[in-house]
Amino acid sequence: MLACLLCAFIPNTFSFNVQCHHNDKQALLNFKQGVIDPSHMLSSWSTQLDCCQWIGVMCDNITNRVTQLTLPCSTTLPTYRDKEDKSHCLTGSIYLSLLLLELQFIDYLDLSNNDFLAIQFDYSLHSRHCHNNLFVAAPSPCRCLNSSTLRHLNLSLNKNLAINNLRWLSNISSLEYLNLGFIDLHKETNWLQIVTTLPSLSVLAMRSCQLQDWSLSLQYANFTALEVLNLSENEFNSGLPKWLFNLNCSISTLHARENALIGQLPKELLNLRQLKTLNLQENNLDGPIPDWLGELQFMQELLLANNMFSGSIPTILGNLSSLTLLTVDSNQLSGVVTEKHFAKLSELKALDISSSPPLTFDFDSHWIPPFQLEELDIAFAGPNIPMWFYTQRSIESLTISYSSFEAPSKFWNFVSRMTELHLEGNSINGNLSNVLLNSTFIDMSSNGLKGSLPRLSQNVAVVDLSNNSLSGDISPFLCDYKMLNEKTNLVFLDISRNHLSGGLTNCWKNWKSLVYVNLGSNNLSGYIPPSMGFLSKLTSLHLHENTLHGHIPPSLQNCHSLLIFNVRENNLSGNIPNWIPISVKALQLRSNNFSGKIPNEIGNMTKLESLDFSKNQLWGEIPESLSRLSFLSYLNLSYNNLTGKIPLGTQLQGFSELSYKGNCDLCGTPLTKVCFQGGKSKDTNPTEEANDGEYEFLSWFYIGIESGFVTGFLGVGSVIFLNTKWRHVYFTFLYGLRDRVYVMLLIKINSFCQTQQIA
Repeated sequence: MLACLLCAFIPNTFSFNVQCHHNDKQALLNFKQGVIDPSHMLSSWSTQLDCCQWIGVMCDNITNRVTQLTLPCSTTLPTYRDKEDKSHCLTGSIYLSLLLLELQFIDYLDLSNNDFLAIQFDYSLHSRHCHNNLFVAAPSPCRCLNSSTLRHLNLSLNKNLAINNLRWLSNISSLEYLNLGFIDLHKETNWLQIVTTLPSLSVLAMRSCQLQDWSLSLQYANFTALEVLNLSENEFNSGLPKWLFNLNCSISTLHARENALIGQLPKELLNLRQLKTLNLQENNLDGPIPDWLGELQFMQELLLANNMFSGSIPTILGNLSSLTLLTVDSNQLSGVVTEKHFAKLSELKALDISSSPPLTFDFDSHWIPPFQLEELDIAFAGPNIPMWFYTQRSIESLTISYSSFEAPSKFWNFVSRMTELHLEGNSINGNLSNVLLNSTFIDMSSNGLKGSLPRLSQNVAVVDLSNNSLSGDISPFLCDYKMLNEKTNLVFLDISRNHLSGGLTNCWKNWKSLVYVNLGSNNLSGYIPPSMGFLSKLTSLHLHENTLHGHIPPSLQNCHSLLIFNVRENNLSGNIPNWIPISVKALQLRSNNFSGKIPNEIGNMTKLESLDFSKNQLWGEIPESLSRLSFLSYLNLSYNNLTGKIPLGTQLQGFSELSYKGNCDLCGTPLTKVCFQGGKSKDTNPTEEANDGEYEFLSWFYIGIESGFVTGFLGVGSVIFLNTKWRHVYFTFLYGLRDRVYVMLLIKINSFCQTQQIA
């Protein structure tokens, strides 16, 4: 008896002494044999080792049976690839029925974030299990799979996986947690009827599953234990269903964001008295924000942003004493906001009430809030921020953008400890030369900043000071050795569209963490320094519209991740290099003094989508290799001295004459000049001069599109995508947008993933 008691209290840390059951070991080896493991994630799964020591496997300390299998793929942070890179993740098929039948004591299965392509039910492999199963009538997934131990099943983020039939879930009767997020379930129209057969289910996450029907008219759904329901990012396109308000359980969390939901909030939501989180963001809900929301006394997170709510914010929301997060931004709200709206919100940590047109703030100047915020967004709020702002000592993320805010002197000391500063589009016109910027994320673009560049602390990862009036030599900023003696973490630098001068200097080896660099539209001179080749992580380099001269340094071939290289409108010369990284997708060399032939190696840049060599001094024939660039969507070789026949290929003939204009001895489709035998050209119907105006307009549009994106996109977006020539022109800016999103994700994604496992 004493021995048994001692064994019962052996801690989990000694689980390596457990020898797993031979049946479980064989089941896991069968699973390994059925999947493709490109990165050898399962390399520890060998017959020589005890399976309880295998990666991802956990056994019960007493019974020696496998109870948990945890094999989520750890992917890198999102990159500029069109899809997330999962080339190292598990793939192939999951023989789920066999796995659950043979691992008889498993209660936790996590295969999330891999690249599985199918779930298989191979009856020949597990027919022997069905023989003794209660359900023996016919070989169907439901009848052959009967797991009474599995409580946790996570197959989410297998984004290439589609499941047409969920009936097999009905026999996993003990299931408490089910996450099928980002799996294509659009063919399973009976999903609701199936999941309601799981009596113990407390967490159901079916985010982004392409669901279209949630049984809108159904009065009751037989959930008896449900606490968390996540149906965000589906395609319901209706109001909230009736069954949601008649649940025989205490649901605490409801996520239904980004579903194109319509109509007003139904008062039946009050039936969900235990609700703590209500996320209805990014829908088409309208009408007023109802007063009765203030009766949901347990509410902690209320997210109503990005809808079409109108009217004023009800003051009764100020009675939700447990509220920690409130977002009502990007609606059509109006009216006055006073201290009554926050009277009892002592737990409030995040507040977003940005609105355009702005809400009117009318706070008592002596009012001290009962809360200490960590995030505050009052974009479009007007030039005067409320005085209580300076009582908030815990703010980490601050947004006061597009508000004509002028930032008084005391503001800079107050915000120095904040992690994120979004101050773009204001009227901040001071001199920051002696200011030390300390935040991780800083966006002060489109203000009136003057003087030289401010100093950056080692904490800064993202800084955008573009479209200001900064001036002076850039060298002290780049070669601030006091700062560079410390480790720099800067990944994003945008100081374009200012009046900066001087050379780029050769200090770039100290900025090895940089991913995005934009120094365009300044008065910079000199050469491109060789030390830029130390920026091995660089994906976007914008040096356009300066007066740089010299050659493109060979050291840049070390920038193996480079996707965008933009040096248009400088005085660069020499030959176009034949070593440009094959990773490049956008190559902009327009309006320089490059000479010589177009390198044949350009054809090896198979990912190239935008190529502009116009207005240089290039000569010779267009290399045949360019016709192999199947992704090329924008091409401009105009105003050079190119000769001969345009190579035949669907790609090159698909562009307009404007792409080749100004090369007198160039011939062949799409030009009107036909070619003699031997490739020489013959004039037939020269392009009319009237086209000059059109081309110059397109060129100007192309130059200015980056700066005009935010204000112009809604107006011209439909035209761009319907007009082929404009679409080619518009292309390059999209990459800059992806760059910015990537860097924001670098900062946000780790904390987001930790808090949104099921959201």
